[in-house]
Amino acid sequence: MEQAFNVFESAVNFANDLLWEEILIGLLIIAGLYFSVTSKFVQFRWLKIMFSSLGEKRAKMPDGSKGISSFQAFTISAAQRIGTANIAGVATAIVVGGPGAVFWMWIVALLGAGTAFFEATLAQVYKVRDKESGFRGGPAYYMTKGLNQKGIGYLFAVLMTITFGIVFVMLQSNTIANAYDEAFGVNTTISGVIVATLVGLVIFGGAKSIANVATAIVPVMAALYLILVTAVLVMNYDMILPMLQTIVINAFGLEEVFGGAIGAAIINGFQRGLLSNEAGMGSAPNAAASAAVRHPVQQGLIQSLGVYFDTIIVCTATAIVILMYTDLSFGADAPQGIAVTQAAMDQQFFGFGGTIIAVFILLFAFSTILGNYFYAQSNLSFIIDNKKVTFVFRAIVVIMTAVGAVLGVQLVWTLADLFMAFLAIINLMMVVALSPLVFELMRDYKVQKDRGESPIFYAKNITYKLPDDNEWGDEDYRKDAPEDYNK
Repeated sequence: MEQAFNVFESAVNFANDLLWEEILIGLLIIAGLYFSVTSKFVQFRWLKIMFSSLGEKRAKMPDGSKGISSFQAFTISAAQRIGTANIAGVATAIVVGGPGAVFWMWIVALLGAGTAFFEATLAQVYKVRDKESGFRGGPAYYMTKGLNQKGIGYLFAVLMTITFGIVFVMLQSNTIANAYDEAFGVNTTISGVIVATLVGLVIFGGAKSIANVATAIVPVMAALYLILVTAVLVMNYDMILPMLQTIVINAFGLEEVFGGAIGAAIINGFQRGLLSNEAGMGSAPNAAASAAVRHPVQQGLIQSLGVYFDTIIVCTATAIVILMYTDLSFGADAPQGIAVTQAAMDQQFFGFGGTIIAVFILLFAFSTILGNYFYAQSNLSFIIDNKKVTFVFRAIVVIMTAVGAVLGVQLVWTLADLFMAFLAIINLMMVVALSPLVFELMRDYKVQKDRGESPIFYAKNITYKLPDDNEWGDEDYRKDAPEDYNK
């Protein structure tokens, strides 16, 4: 059994290295530049509009209930984005890739904000009604409906269901369990059972239950975490610029912390950056599709903003705190993950930092598990929309939450990287193919904005042929919106 496990682990490592080094990093850069240049850097030009879009009201659905708002969809995707990658993932990137890895995380974010805009906009265009009087959608939907690539669409949906319903769920519970083992000596099995129970109580409540929980948790936990990190930065304000300088210098090998640091910095920066903000992976569009908005571009802008918030703000703040840790060591054999962040905080808060981080990682990772499940369920419904199947799948998610807590840390992270690569490679190629549609949508949105109107989209306003069952015809849910919504 042990030999078979070792063979499996070696195969996963080989495939992971092959996909990232030979294919994905180059693809992320090329696709990101394509989306940025062709849109005239929409992620920078329309930054102000991104913030104003968060306040858009949600529409009333045909059954009288209110759909998921732009802000709620933003928090669902934030619940997925803001998790172990921001606390444990940043530490791993720095330890294995050196301080320069953080710079390459920034590059992923700046380019990825444009990519996120394109994929989220497409998710809105091709969304469908679900049985809970809301919407669902994502890459599997725009691959099938937009490109008529049913085989690729179903393959992507299967990969999404496995990745987010099993692999990423295990990653989050594994981080929680190790954090509590480190801080309080709690057995990982016990932690796994407790977290699995809490997850079960929420996910059996449905998508709107997830939205409500995420809306409540994410703003609070993000604000508290940023306050904590800001306090550390204020106490050590004289070290901020030197740490930023260290990041930039190491990114280009001008001051390597260990042999081969340039390559290690790029690979780890891209891996942890993609896991953190998910731009191009095809996961966030599943949340973007759930929003009841007036124009697809509106949600594209909101998802783009989420990339900045996650990587540029949260990850950078965490990275500076970690780099202040005087006992920080580098290399593949050095301590990695959540233990490093806990030790760095311990040094700042007189031995109590590990406990504080354990509390935060519970909130971050728990909300991320909810986001994981939301994405997985959306894609499972694309494959087979059956209540009994959904019930069984929810049970599997709960079980895998418990199982992930007791697995080895390195294997869980490597599996996450591998499946992430599969998703990104497929999704990026499909989004590039559909990019002409996004250009039309941008023009439609800008024309209305220039007239001083609050943009509203109808399929007849563009030349691109949409499916007959699209949600943007003359008779759609927006006609049932409250009067103040359409003002």
